[in-house]
Formats: sequence, structure tokens, C-alpha cells
Amino acid sequence: MHDKGRLARLFLPLGAYLVVTLVPFYWMLVFAFRPTGSTALVPWPITLDHFRTVWTDLGFAVFFRNSLIVALGTLVVVSVFAVMGGYALARFAFRGRRAFLLALLCSQFVPGAMVLIPLFLVFKATHLLNSLQGLVIADSAFQLPLALILMSGFVRNVPVDLEEAAMVDGCGRLRAFLAVVLPQLRPGLVAVGSFAFIGSWNNFLFALMFSGRQDRFTLPVGLSYTLGEFNVDFGALAAGGVVAAVPVVAVFAVIQRFLVQGLTAGAVKG
Repeated sequence: MHDKGRLARLFLPLGAYLVVTLVPFYWMLVFAFRPTGSTALVPWPITLDHFRTVWTDLGFAVFFRNSLIVALGTLVVVSVFAVMGGYALARFAFRGRRAFLLALLCSQFVPGAMVLIPLFLVFKATHLLNSLQGLVIADSAFQLPLALILMSGFVRNVPVDLEEAAMVDGCGRLRAFLAVVLPQLRPGLVAVGSFAFIGSWNNFLFALMFSGRQDRFTLPVGLSYTLGEFNVDFGALAAGGVVAAVPVVAVFAVIQRFLVQGLTAGAVKG
């Protein structure tokens, strides 16, 4: 009885929080699959007209492709630089390392709106405005500090003795890193990469400011254009929301085991 009461006190608040969290998603699915003009609480008969509208008429096929390119590009750039920088921060003692880590931490408190004007001027001078490459660079620069902090913690969890043993056996530092350290960083890479992918996928501010042409819009910007001046097509807006949410849910479903393992490993040492 005591265990049942404790479980009830634990799961009832969690269940209530889950219901409140899922209500917006339920209504998004209802509007996405419900015919226009229907007021039913359950979408029946199910229609895919809203998805056809957003995918073909509103150009979400192009927006989806652009989001995928930018998110995957950011994932690759952030992962590569996070591994190299995190290894340097964890393994080498150099003057100013603590100050550098503190600067990385403080950068997380800087809102994206504060860097818009400097980035705009730099991108204008380097002809990166209205390009997907510019979005990859902007998203990577904004997410790399957190990735470096996380990855340095993951590298510290790999015993130095393993790396030194490989070097005693004749490996150079690079080969020891690739053969011994990098495989141990797989959970950390999954965690850092997933944060970079989802952060870039959901980024609205940079995409709105730096993608001036419709064929360069990403999904968050495309969703904002489903809102009319005097009316809103809720069916199209909900269908676009489903299209934007499915890849993120799929990524979490695939990597959740690695993500939990990576976050737990990163919490052992700061």
C-alpha cells in the first residue's frame, strides 16, 4: 500500500503534466486531418487535402529540403568542431583555458537578436546573404559554444590511460585519438549532434533575417507565411506544423537511447 501511494503521488502529477503538454499536439492533428468546415473533435473522415495544399501549393517541399540541408550541415559542422575543440579543452592545459570556458558559458546568455546586425554586415560583405551556407554558418556559430562545453566533459570521461597505452604501443596522438578516444565519444556525438540538428531545424530568427528569397525559406519561416493578414487557414497551418514536427520526433525516437546515455556520461564530470 505504501508503494502504491508513493507511485500514485509520483505518476499523477506527471500524468497531468503529460495531458496538458499533449493537448496542443492533439488539436494540431485534429485540424490537420479534419475537413475544412468540420467542427468534430475527432478527425473523421480523415482528409489529406491540407497536406497536399502546404506541400505543393505553398511550397513546403522546398522549405522542407532547405531545412534538411541547413540542419544536417549544422550538425556536421558543430560535431566536427566540437570534437576537436572539446578534445583540446579537456586534454591540454594552456593559459586562459578557464577564461575561455567562462566566455563560452557566458555566450549562452546572449540572445540571438543581439548578433543579428553584426552577422548581417559580415554576411553582406562576404555575399552569404540569401544563401543556405550563411544559415549553416550562423546556426553553427550560435550553437558551437554549448557543444564545446558538453564535448569537453565527454572527453574528460575517457581515461587518459587508454590513450597513453595506445601511444606506448606505437600510435601517434592522432591515431590514438581516432582509434581509442573517438569511439568512446559516440554517445556524446549523438547528444551534441541532436542538439545541433534540432536547434537549427527550429531556428526561426536567423532563417527569417538571412533568407530573403522564398526559395531559401526554411520550414519555420514558411509556417509564418501561412498566416494571412485578415484570416488564417488553420488546416494548412496545422498540416505544416505536422510536417515540421515529424522529423524531430523521428530523430528523438531513433537516438533516445544514445541521448540519455550521453547526457548521463556528460553529467559525471563537468
